[in-house]
Amino acid sequence: MKLKNNALALDATDLRILEALQEDARQTYTAIGERLGIAHSTVYDRIKRMEHYGIIKKYTAVIDGEKAGVKNITAVMTVYTDPKESERVAEKLCEAPQVLEVYTSLSEELLIIAKVVAENQESLHAFIANSVAPTPGVLRIRTSMITKKFKETQFPMIDNSKKLTFIRKTYNKMGENTP
Repeated sequence: MKLKNNALALDATDLRILEALQEDARQTYTAIGERLGIAHSTVYDRIKRMEHYGIIKKYTAVIDGEKAGVKNITAVMTVYTDPKESERVAEKLCEAPQVLEVYTSLSEELLIIAKVVAENQESLHAFIANSVAPTPGVLRIRTSMITKKFKETQFPMIDNSKKLTFIRKTYNKMGENTP
């Protein structure tokens, strides 16, 4: 990773380290180094730098709720808002513990899309009716219950020259220097 004109540039080694951490964040620096053919001290230094700059946000366990006996429902809420209030509504949704993810989207109108979890349909309804619907700026809400999950994953950091090219092109389009 290099800093160029206040922009971070990840190289192929950084991406390979991130890929290894995404597969198993509990592996040692030595194990990652052996896998990648680099010194464990290099792995340590690069990980610490990526943590410092916020590229690595945190380490966490991915838990299978069903196997852990957690019974809940997941829904995707589409919240239609007054365009002047969208940011504030999105920030308010982020405060609720039932809300796992919040995004804004622009189609015909500005939308907020939120992934929500609740113990049951009654608690989901109560959350929407008592917390979301009364929020100033909310015009209407469309809720879709998730009935079956086919895939849930994080975007993989794959060491691949095409991916590096894509990342470089993305930085260029955003007006930043090529990493």
